[in-house]
Amino acid sequence: MKKTDATIQYYDENAHAFFENTSNANLISIQNRFLSHIKTGRKILDLGCGSGRDARYFLDRGYEVEAIDGSSEMCRLAATLLSQSVKQMLFQDLQDIDRYDGIWACASILHMKKAELPDMFRKIDVALKKEGVFYTSFKHGTFEGMRNGRYFTDLDKPALELILKDAAVMMKPVDLWLSDDARVERRSEQWFNIIFVK
Repeated sequence: MKKTDATIQYYDENAHAFFENTSNANLISIQNRFLSHIKTGRKILDLGCGSGRDARYFLDRGYEVEAIDGSSEMCRLAATLLSQSVKQMLFQDLQDIDRYDGIWACASILHMKKAELPDMFRKIDVALKKEGVFYTSFKHGTFEGMRNGRYFTDLDKPALELILKDAAVMMKPVDLWLSDDARVERRSEQWFNIIFVK
């Protein structure tokens, strides 16, 4: 995503509504599924933290958390929830090496073009420590393009396999499942969840 792109502009302009709509969504079962692979006290990157909901959950359970987002307004709101700074940064600017025990990208890198995902997966792979854990989620399907003011790449298992073949990363998927949207008004939407271990 470029700083001027429509998706970041959407989040800047709708930050308060998005915060109110997502900050209380219940993802506890998914959050705990991710944390079950990571010892308490280890370092987690919330990559595209949005409201800061998940980073807050991890902090409250004794993890060290860094949070980033591409939207300056979302960063500001999330920083208030977290009582710590949130870095404004584009996903593709991730340059860390062997830094994180876990990387959480919940409904975030789905805003990248499918062609950008292999390189993004490589950056995440490099940023993870050995035996590090990566969680990500996409809307389940094959759509790619603008939807409701934002760019989306939906994924299914065959598309993920092609991306991983192209990316040639060390991390491997160890847990894949579908889940309903946590927001009551969107229960009909399904999410494709993946946990990787390096």
